[in-house]
Amino acid sequence: MIDTTQFITAQTERVLAFAAHPDDLDFGAAGTIAALTAAGVEVQYCIMTDGDAGGFDERDPQETARLRHQEQTVAASKVGVSTVHFLGERDGYLEPTHEVIRKVVRLIRQVRPSIVMAMHPERNWDRIQRSHPDHLACGEAVTRAIYPAVENPFAYPELVAEEGLDAYKVPWLWLYGAPRERENGFVDITQFFGQKMEALRAHFTQHPDVASMERFVERQCRTNAERGGLPAAALAESFHLVAVNADDTISGF
Repeated sequence: MIDTTQFITAQTERVLAFAAHPDDLDFGAAGTIAALTAAGVEVQYCIMTDGDAGGFDERDPQETARLRHQEQTVAASKVGVSTVHFLGERDGYLEPTHEVIRKVVRLIRQVRPSIVMAMHPERNWDRIQRSHPDHLACGEAVTRAIYPAVENPFAYPELVAEEGLDAYKVPWLWLYGAPRERENGFVDITQFFGQKMEALRAHFTQHPDVASMERFVERQCRTNAERGGLPAAALAESFHLVAVNADDTISGF
């Protein structure tokens, strides 16, 4: 188990958080993000698809995309995030292609974060809804981008030649929506759970039964806290933390 409290400090500086769809981050990590921003950390979001295939009303996909961009921007503001990047990929069609990976590499080199968050690339058989194909593609694209492309100056060399975006070594990768056996870090979000719920409520096109959604999320966060060994009344989010460039990391190993 990794002690996550060491990261909830202004020394973390910047976090770049990726998601496949609008609302994914709010389910998986918004409480942690609220804790980070409260500690003085700059957090930026990158939403990889427009979410144009989501919702429960008959609506033009372009209008759905517009609404979901708006919802995510409002949700982000509830947890202290003011910068939201949208890659504009089509909902349900996300793949870890080199075109997508290049966009991810470009953004990571621009932001140069201490922590990158992304959805887990492994399928979760305990709750398969966590493993929407776009979720897996998000995790795979970001993981491939982080190693080796972001830190390899010969990967997408035009990013250096044309935009001056030099190679960068990401210290940490935090994956959410992980299979339970992979989870090795739990963040106490008890103080920030209200902000997490405000963020989730902002996605009004996605929740036909808000009360059921809220009960489900609270139950999940209580279970996370129990598994993380936190106090009985605590609420937590869970992650698979990966040290990409640790003190003992050498080139390529």
